[in-house]
Amino acid sequence: MERNSVTDSHQEDVVAGETDENRTRKNGLYADVSSELAENMRQGWADTERRDVEPIAQAAHTARRRAALSALFPGELLVVPAGNPKVRANDTDYPFRPSSDYVYLTGDQSQDSVLVLEPGADGEHRAIAYLLPRSDRETGEFWLDYHGELWDGRRNSLTENERLLGLPCRDVRTLTERLAAATGPVRLLRNYDAGVDAALDDKVTAERDTEFRAALSEMRLRKDEFEIADLRHACQATARGFEDVVRVLGTDTPTAERVIEGTFWMRARTEGNDVGYASVCAAGPHATTLHWVRNDGETRPGELLLIDAGVESRHLYTADVTRTLPVDGRFTPVQRKVYDAVYEAQSAGIAAVRPGAKYRDFHHAAQRVLTEHLASWGLFGERSVDEAYELGLHRRWTLAGTGHMIGLDVHDCAKARTELYVDGTLEAGMVLTVEPGLYFQSDDLTVPEELRGIGVRIEDDFLVTDEGNENLSAGLPRAADEVEAWMARLRG
Repeated sequence: MERNSVTDSHQEDVVAGETDENRTRKNGLYADVSSELAENMRQGWADTERRDVEPIAQAAHTARRRAALSALFPGELLVVPAGNPKVRANDTDYPFRPSSDYVYLTGDQSQDSVLVLEPGADGEHRAIAYLLPRSDRETGEFWLDYHGELWDGRRNSLTENERLLGLPCRDVRTLTERLAAATGPVRLLRNYDAGVDAALDDKVTAERDTEFRAALSEMRLRKDEFEIADLRHACQATARGFEDVVRVLGTDTPTAERVIEGTFWMRARTEGNDVGYASVCAAGPHATTLHWVRNDGETRPGELLLIDAGVESRHLYTADVTRTLPVDGRFTPVQRKVYDAVYEAQSAGIAAVRPGAKYRDFHHAAQRVLTEHLASWGLFGERSVDEAYELGLHRRWTLAGTGHMIGLDVHDCAKARTELYVDGTLEAGMVLTVEPGLYFQSDDLTVPEELRGIGVRIEDDFLVTDEGNENLSAGLPRAADEVEAWMARLRG
């Protein structure tokens, strides 16, 4: 990585012989540069202001969402930060990804930004986005600041952002003063921007902030047309990523899990923003570890490969799909037995996804089928299916829940109240995963040896419709025969 050779201390390209007395505060910034260089850098730049800016595709939707939020908290100051970059190591940051609630309400993805809903006398709000403006070339901020536009790239001007986002935009560096003057009740999406948190520390309460976070999550339970279209695209791109993986998967020689991870990541970066979460590329017994993201093993012919991965779109909506594939293209009899049990369980769960159904219904439907298969294999001894299910004995091998909401977060709406989410009712517009699995650990002496080290999960993303559901990830096969035929076709 190139460093800022101008502003780093004691660099050789600082003007030779310049005395400490001459190294003075120039244009509001301290810098070891000559007056001649500073003057040179002020001049000769073209006007790059864009005057043909059109509103972003979701501008009408974000305006409606802000209005809905305003109606929930009349007369209160509402503050939703995008967040700050996070240090990865020393002077390098992780790639910035804004808070999902900020994106949901603005469509903007810039760092250090803050959405403020200012209450009016009538209780209604005026939404203002506080953003970093263009770097100032007159003061030298453009090139003397290590994060100036010369180093990090062009930013939109405040005027451009107003046209893009459809709301007033102000310099975020003036926000602290505004927050310090705040009176009346304040609600803050906390722990995203340390400076905003500090400025409002004596004006917010944990109770109000918890209610605010829950309300933001609950607003996202039902997706609008823009969100559904973006999730559909993310699922389609994810299907193409899985096809890419099959094409690089060796049939006779091992393929590194990190090759599989990188292959899918390339698709995610090509068609979207990134992967929506750390990809699970679990070969052989690694598939029995639900959160296997080390991806430091390799595939072996005759074993299974479990891939849990999702493309995050450029608007930051993510798919979440899992397929379990026979590395050499054909399931062994015991692998197929386990796979078919999971497939049957997923099919039962899918059938339970419909408007008016309890959220937990699809989970119970899938888990019940898995319990029946486990009982038929003798894993509960003399206990009946009913007794085993009531006691939760199946959970030794099913481990996790059967699904969750998806959207801007892979586990979307996580702060919604229990009575509206997991104890709630499915409604048209909700999008969720159905992902049962069976996981037999390599050291589990309670199961037959032939099952040890086998992990199978099948996961798809479903939109609840007025009539039932739509499988957004239907571009990938589910049934064992279909998976084998699909892999054979891709491998030519």
